Amino acid sequence: MIPYSVLDLAPVPEGSSAAEALANTVDLARHAEALGYHRYWMAEHHNMIGIASAATSVMIGHVAGATKTIRVGAGGIMLPNHAPLMVAEQFGTLATLYPGRIDLGLGRAPGTDQLTMRALRRGLQSDDRFPEDVMELLAYFEPAEPGQKVQAVPGAGTHVPVWILGSSLFGAQLAAHLGLPYAFASHFAPAMLDQAIEVYRRSFRPGVTRAPRFMLAINIFAADSDGEALRLKTSMQQAFINLRTGLPGRLPRPVDDILEVAPPSAVAQVEQALRISAVGGPERIAADLAKWIGRYQPDEVILTGQIHDHAARLHAFEIAAQAMQEIAMTRTD
Repeated sequence: MIPYSVLDLAPVPEGSSAAEALANTVDLARHAEALGYHRYWMAEHHNMIGIASAATSVMIGHVAGATKTIRVGAGGIMLPNHAPLMVAEQFGTLATLYPGRIDLGLGRAPGTDQLTMRALRRGLQSDDRFPEDVMELLAYFEPAEPGQKVQAVPGAGTHVPVWILGSSLFGAQLAAHLGLPYAFASHFAPAMLDQAIEVYRRSFRPGVTRAPRFMLAINIFAADSDGEALRLKTSMQQAFINLRTGLPGRLPRPVDDILEVAPPSAVAQVEQALRISAVGGPERIAADLAKWIGRYQPDEVILTGQIHDHAARLHAFEIAAQAMQEIAMTRTD
């Protein structure tokens, strides 16, 4: 059975607050654990009033403490924003508190705008050091050598599983070169998905992992009917358009027809960006997920659903879990 996981951005819906969003994250994580989801990942974003997961490592610890068995991690930490030693200490501490349950996905982008990037004290050229920073971070998770002057405490010897995240060929090449698992941001930037998978699998050199391990990200907008699912999707469509036009905000309420609030050209662009999605009632969700799994043959899928109403979001992940279980039974028949 292909493991299926959750990517949660801790969305702050219109009419809600960051406190409610964080409470909803814990509720969804417990829900996901009961439904058989394998991992629960959160992502680092800054200066975005619609996303409450800026202090990602803090939230990972909070979610891990509120659950029992599900793996919890970052999808991801934007490494150019941080010193590798500090990331190693944070995730080494998490791995010490919750042994065998912590993952660390690493991204190269800042996860914010230029002004906020400067507020984070991030050097403008620091992304050029991303491969070196990844290797430095990996070394901190290894057992400390005799006489080693700089150690991650806790961290040394924890062997926290590290994933490379990406939306271009750069991450695919780096993950292949270092022998690390690779997750592609196909849920919002699928343009280079096919090429990245091909490069990663063709160029992979055994390292931390002996064989390529590829994770595919898929949006889910699931409901009891196709029509209601399409309505739920309009929240993400509006949010994406708002972000692209420089007007980010809280996750908008859904509308009956996206063309009532956005021009066709903008909707067409968003549809292209969100094309790796499963949208509809239970049958349609199962068909869409099976289609993407069949096409890309991932080793794991990670599902994300930016849905305004929390109860509707919980239900969407229920439908998706059932679909993944049905797909597993079909593949073993």
